[in-house]
Amino acid sequence: MSKKKDYYQILGVSRNSDDKEIKRAYKRLAIKYHPDHNQGDIKSEEKFKEIKEAYEILIDPKKRSHYDKYGNEDFSYENSNDGFDFKSDSFGDIFGDIFSDIFNNNTNNYSSKNCDIKCNLEIDLEDSVSGSIKNIDVMVLDICDICGGTGSKDRKLHNCLYCKGQGKIQIKQGFFIVQQICSHCNGNGKTIKNPCNKCYGKSYIKKNKKFSIKLPMGINTGDYIKITGVGNIYKNNKRGDIYVYIKVKSHPIFYRENDNLCCEVPINFSIAALGGEIEIPFLNNKNIKLKIPYETQTGKLLRVKGKGVNNIKKNIIGDLLCKVIVETPVNLNDKQKKILIDLDNSFKNNNNQNSPKYKTFFDKVKNFFSNL
Repeated sequence: MSKKKDYYQILGVSRNSDDKEIKRAYKRLAIKYHPDHNQGDIKSEEKFKEIKEAYEILIDPKKRSHYDKYGNEDFSYENSNDGFDFKSDSFGDIFGDIFSDIFNNNTNNYSSKNCDIKCNLEIDLEDSVSGSIKNIDVMVLDICDICGGTGSKDRKLHNCLYCKGQGKIQIKQGFFIVQQICSHCNGNGKTIKNPCNKCYGKSYIKKNKKFSIKLPMGINTGDYIKITGVGNIYKNNKRGDIYVYIKVKSHPIFYRENDNLCCEVPINFSIAALGGEIEIPFLNNKNIKLKIPYETQTGKLLRVKGKGVNNIKKNIIGDLLCKVIVETPVNLNDKQKKILIDLDNSFKNNNNQNSPKYKTFFDKVKNFFSNL
């Protein structure tokens, strides 16, 4: 490489470019000039050497700092005792990096485990209690429909020039010969000359797919539904699974405690005193009759059997627990006020025997101060 050439100019980046910009420029140029893509083109091979040399210097903080101070005369591969091999970066590796940036993974290394998909689904409490069927959209890694999974624009694959289509190469180390996977074709034995414009030569793309899932009665936050064999694709066109994790939304009236449904029920003080039966709104626009015992106090818990939530594992149904809140009447008219005054006077004439807690409290207070 000529000493007058500028590494930054070769990659087409400014001197204050960060690592991301340098990597992006290198990938773009390396794909354009890589020998696998320009077989027999000597000028492209030389250009690729320059690009690789520039990249390896500028991506290394120490080498870049040294280059910025003293120039490139100490870095040129023409002066290196070890020589320079442009074959060390395969066309597939470069495309693999780009594909990884897009999908945050490399399909060549996919296993059944990392091809599973996890997604979340929020449902209403009504769906949790009664069960339902929900439709979901999931992004799934699938075979590219343009190249048919070949990765090639013309759907043609060629024997790898470096391993002769074997997928493996032999390296001599001293007295031993070691066999390893060919890095130029990732062990496939095949390469592509014209990569597909849609999948970038990786054979796979992300597709939005719709699924219908059945939610069993009693499903709760943290539970999941498994859809088998429809996840991301991996080796031999096998697929992972989809795990749909459930989150139950908060309800304005009811909440769940284990297998029970709970709520607060306000009642007026006359029903609390005399007892009676009221209707309370329930899930799915239904009403439930609730019996109020006479002399019911605030905080009393009333139970309605079998109106709770189904336990998926035990196949039993919990109860509806209603916490009573006795409401003080407001906005009284004159007639109602007079009735309450008369009622209060009758309580006093009865020495407050109708309000045992009230009477007990004041008796304790009197005894306390009388003993001081």
